[in-house]
Amino acid sequence: MSDSVTKKIVLTGGGSAGHVTPNIALIPALRKAGYDIYYIGSYNGIEKKLIEDYNVPYFGIATGKLRRYFDPKNFTDPFRVLKGFAEAKKILKKIKPDIVFSKGGFVSVPVVRAAGALKIPYIVHESDMTPGLANKLSIAGANRICCNFPETMRLLPAEKAVLTGTPIREELSMGNAEEGRKICGFEDDKPVLMVIGGSLGAQSVNETVRYALPRLLPNFNIVHICGKEKMDNLKLTLPGYKQFEYVKNELKDIFAMADIVVSRAGANSICELLALKKPNILIPLSTKSSRGDQMLNARSFEQQGFSIVIDNDDLDEDILVESIEDLYENREKYIENMRNSNLHSATDTIVGLIDNELKIQ
Repeated sequence: MSDSVTKKIVLTGGGSAGHVTPNIALIPALRKAGYDIYYIGSYNGIEKKLIEDYNVPYFGIATGKLRRYFDPKNFTDPFRVLKGFAEAKKILKKIKPDIVFSKGGFVSVPVVRAAGALKIPYIVHESDMTPGLANKLSIAGANRICCNFPETMRLLPAEKAVLTGTPIREELSMGNAEEGRKICGFEDDKPVLMVIGGSLGAQSVNETVRYALPRLLPNFNIVHICGKEKMDNLKLTLPGYKQFEYVKNELKDIFAMADIVVSRAGANSICELLALKKPNILIPLSTKSSRGDQMLNARSFEQQGFSIVIDNDDLDEDILVESIEDLYENREKYIENMRNSNLHSATDTIVGLIDNELKIQ
């Protein structure tokens, strides 16, 4: 396909922010490369809300969750998936995209299956160490499968797998540390510890950090992004401790200001830490409350020398404080390891893959 001809791409993925933000990170680079961009998601999922800021035409389809466990909805959701497939097929016929890029989540399955039925090439991206069920159902017909971890390559068809990393939003690297200090009201030059628990917060992490404040505040300013309705109102005026339920535009400045970070181990979150070269402690969700992907993600980052890992079940005030002190003391070692990683240009790599697929069609 000639570069002078307008190219069309459909992005899909949803159900959680992690299935959407990498697509958002690709939008500026795809526009620069000459693509008209469209998005297919669920009628009212988080993806619809997140995409509306980016002036991308959005199409909703029916979606049902595919579960490995018993649930009464298992009897009705397959019909919703079939309805979604028919709707996706109709939308794709109307748009006539040159290619589809899927970030996973259950809404993506009918979209890529419809693309396959219409002979439209598609690329799948898997952020976690092991492919989720939605991506497992999408892999067979994919032209390429992008992944985040060296270990994932062994689980994918060798001729299709590409180690790309995860695209992160360009604006995150454009923060201003001084602006971050103003936002948080930090007036001295103590190092800054950032604690972030994902979009819903992390109750066990929040509580342990707050227990440890008397030991941490003499040495650190602490900015704590604690999740919706998880702020501690008794600590709102505590000097050197700033809480937010959620941050959006200020996040880039807070990242720029942070010397070290304590975080959950969702794939997108840890890729942001890697790209921004922020020494970090990861406290992954346990297998009791997830499929275990965060634990695998965290161990991979630990083995590559990017992170210290604390198992959620082992988390207490002493372990947290000791790990924070150790991380800060040895922060340059972690920064150097992250600097030597070869996963810094995920956006360019993926846009290059998309272009190459079109050239060989």
